[in-house]
Amino acid sequence: MLICERVPVAVKTSAYIDIYHRARQKQEKGRFREAECLYLKVIRLLPSGPPQPIHVQVHHRLGELYRALGQYRKADVILGSALTLARKVYGKNAVETCPLLNARAVLYKYQGRFSEAARLYRRTLKLLTAAYGRDHPDVATIYHNLGGLEHARGRHAKGEPFARKAVALRKRALGANHPVVAADQAALAALLAEQGKYREAEGLLRRSLQIFQRAYGPEHYEVAVTLSNLGSLLCARGKLGQAERYHKRALNMKEKLLGRNHVEVALTLNNLAVLYKTQGRFDAAAELYRKALSRLESTLSSRHPNLVKCRKNYAALLKTRKKQMPSRLQRASVRLAA
Repeated sequence: MLICERVPVAVKTSAYIDIYHRARQKQEKGRFREAECLYLKVIRLLPSGPPQPIHVQVHHRLGELYRALGQYRKADVILGSALTLARKVYGKNAVETCPLLNARAVLYKYQGRFSEAARLYRRTLKLLTAAYGRDHPDVATIYHNLGGLEHARGRHAKGEPFARKAVALRKRALGANHPVVAADQAALAALLAEQGKYREAEGLLRRSLQIFQRAYGPEHYEVAVTLSNLGSLLCARGKLGQAERYHKRALNMKEKLLGRNHVEVALTLNNLAVLYKTQGRFDAAAELYRKALSRLESTLSSRHPNLVKCRKNYAALLKTRKKQMPSRLQRASVRLAA
């Protein structure tokens, strides 16, 4: 059970602002459980009366944190509250509501609610382009996320132009070595890898990994995700030894940062199981698939593509292992006879 420290009821404004900034720092470092405690503390300390921007910001951050933790129902409730507060503070069609619209769209993608996510992205893109023009970095964020949505839907070629546009816009705005550009490049690499464009994808991922490590240090969520993606790419290219090392590094890092039951941990377990199957290590692969499924089934909707893919992978493994069983028994009997 997560225990948050008690605080006095009366507190100065500067105190809860300070706690909010501490929570953000914890979240940015991937220390999500500590950040959760601090955000909940801030919410208890917020003044009553008409909502202020700080009410919006705290709920937004907490909703994003719950999404990162895989607690999607909590995230939906908190982000819904944040959007309601933002509309009261800024107005229904204000550009300040765009971060909340985008955050809910990202959440809906993770939940497999793709049509709802697409509608929110289109709404956000319309508001942003009307306010800032077509070349603003915030517009690049929506193109990045539209590419990610198409990746989740399995429509990789359709997502590639969105991802390339995000990279181009962001490079012009922030420079080639910015961590946000690295995230754009990693998203593009994922779409390219699914289309068999491995060389370009690997180059992008290695470049992104260097940028993330330089910006955040060797142990960070973005580093772990990039390591896992590199592992999958190297597996597809037949570089199995390197792939296993990357997957194991990613798995250890995700478990440390997010906890063993997080959906992101399950995705890396699935990827490592794919590698083990390729190596013929069927029993080890089966165990990892079962662990991954137990985590995914407790978090995602039954139609989410990550859950569907993991189930298909496990079923294919069982079928392959069943076919291999007679030859394995035959080899064993030959050894006994000898």
